[in-house]
Amino acid sequence: MKTQEIQAASPSLRASKPSLSQRIKIRRQKMPAQDARARTRNFKEVNLGLSEQFAVLEAQRCLDCKDARCIEGCPVKVDIPRFVDLLARGDLRGAAKSLLSDNALPAITGRVCPQETQCEILCVRGKKGEPVAVGYLERFVADWAAHHAAQEPSEPAMSSGKKVAVIGSGPAGLTAAGELVKHGHAVTVYEALHKPGGVLVYGIPEFRLPKEIVRMEVDRLRQHGVKIKCNVVIGKTYTIPQLREKFDAVFIANGAGLPLFMDIPGEHLKGVYSANEYLTRVNLMAAYGQQATTPVLKGKQVAVIGGGNVAMDAVRTAKRLGADEAIIVYRRGKQEMPARAEEIHHAEEEGIRFDLQVAPVEVIGNEHRWVTGLKCVRMELGEPDASGRRRPLPVPGSEYLIPCNVVVVAIGTRANPLLTATCPDLKLNKWGNIEVDARGMTSLPGVFAGGDIVRGAATVILAMGDGKTAGRHIHEYLMEGLSEARSVDQVVAHPQA
Repeated sequence: MKTQEIQAASPSLRASKPSLSQRIKIRRQKMPAQDARARTRNFKEVNLGLSEQFAVLEAQRCLDCKDARCIEGCPVKVDIPRFVDLLARGDLRGAAKSLLSDNALPAITGRVCPQETQCEILCVRGKKGEPVAVGYLERFVADWAAHHAAQEPSEPAMSSGKKVAVIGSGPAGLTAAGELVKHGHAVTVYEALHKPGGVLVYGIPEFRLPKEIVRMEVDRLRQHGVKIKCNVVIGKTYTIPQLREKFDAVFIANGAGLPLFMDIPGEHLKGVYSANEYLTRVNLMAAYGQQATTPVLKGKQVAVIGGGNVAMDAVRTAKRLGADEAIIVYRRGKQEMPARAEEIHHAEEEGIRFDLQVAPVEVIGNEHRWVTGLKCVRMELGEPDASGRRRPLPVPGSEYLIPCNVVVVAIGTRANPLLTATCPDLKLNKWGNIEVDARGMTSLPGVFAGGDIVRGAATVILAMGDGKTAGRHIHEYLMEGLSEARSVDQVVAHPQA
């Protein structure tokens, strides 16, 4: 069968995969997307997803490696070859069952996970061409599963009699909850904001991760028995010791949402936002709507400081809010930018201006204390620093001004002390992050932690990896307690034993 014939074949009629030689000839399928010019005027999702035909075709590119290294690159250890093989054979229901058994939030990771630096970079096909598009396939299967959920009724696990509190409904918290409820534990998730999802709803824009996708993933966890209580601030509504009295274990996954600033003159001026505040106003509080009551400055010239995914989200949001010029200001070069390659590519397509190897030194304002510009100095890259990236050094006499009326600072976050301040026995490191052992347990027995509150600002998938690991170890901890309790009962009931 020729490649063209494979492409035209109906997946519903295919029960076996093409031969190895035929699969090698199949090229990687491209993700369809909104036109760049059109999408800068709306907040609809940029990537449109593969059709069933092309998802099956892409899955057939997998070479069925005996040593599937792609699994090693996945923080949540999805059995990638298994679900891809089922998809390649046209067994969508089997692929969905496989994927959902490994990943609590596949429709989310299929959209925002940096597969190109994790599972895909280890794909054998990538050595002499392009790797299998694992992220595209994960998204397709997860979306198929979401739209066929009514056909797949789930049976609740047998109750263990144990209760677990999860603090935070972001990626780490939701993943841990999904793992724990599988074992029959009663899980209650506490969320500080008025909607569940954490950074998935307040930090990632609608055009990259629709809120409806997050809602569906959360609803699926609820259907499996996870309880979610919003508007509960741990450290204010309840403390960790209070939760520990009510629950058999606690998992802290409240993220690291305290924004960092550069400590340069003028950062106090009106028109300067942290990326957290800017994106929260737009994403969670819908400030982009025509009738929105949440205010947000829709500047005509917006400068975003930073080079990560959050910076890309902020600058692309500014463009959609009507900015004539939306600018990335980053102190290193394009190759050093930590943002996903796809996000940088999309930003370039949308007309985002990149001022690279540039560092801000002052925010300039007018007599009314409103931002009017960002004073910068050009940088040159020197020797590598501790991160392995070349250290940027200022070029004397190279200062210049970027005219702008909004500045968004997207250089990272640190741990918010609100929760930890009410629990002095919780051991922290010098940055205020919670210290844990190999199991994810903190200095307090039965209290676990994971995600950004432990590792600092990182990716969604790394937080999910922490949540999955913690879920496993919390279950083991609870089962040890059950075993001990049963042993005591046996001794009391049979003193001669």
